[in-house]
Parts: sequence; C-alpha cells; structure tokens
Amino acid sequence: MESGPAAFAGTAFALFGVALLLWTAVRLRQRQPVLDGSHPTVAAVLSTVLGTAALVGGIWCLGSV
Repeated sequence: MESGPAAFAGTAFALFGVALLLWTAVRLRQRQPVLDGSHPTVAAVLSTVLGTAALVGGIWCLGSV
C-alpha cells in the first residue's frame, strides 16, 4: 500500500534534483548568475548541494519501493 506514494515521491524528488542540477550547469556554463543578489560561488554550491540531495533522496525513495 505504501509503494504508490513512495514511487510518486521518489519520482518527484529525482526529477526535481535532475532539473535543478541541469539548470545550474546551464547557468554556470553561460556565465550567468544562478541566484540574483547573492555571491555567485555560494549560490552555485548551494544549488548543486540541494539538487544532489534531492536526487539522492529520490533514488532512496525509489529503492524502497
């Protein structure tokens, strides 16, 4: 009964993580700011860490299905 919500949450987290990592990579490659009004290095690192955490969380949820 719990596999349905776990699969949905895992898919949502994984897609969000991949999208955030891709968006960050594109912004960095184009030398555009990742977040307006913040230090470029801090914003890039924070975005990469959160994208990776979401991806790992999604994979973990999908692994428990």
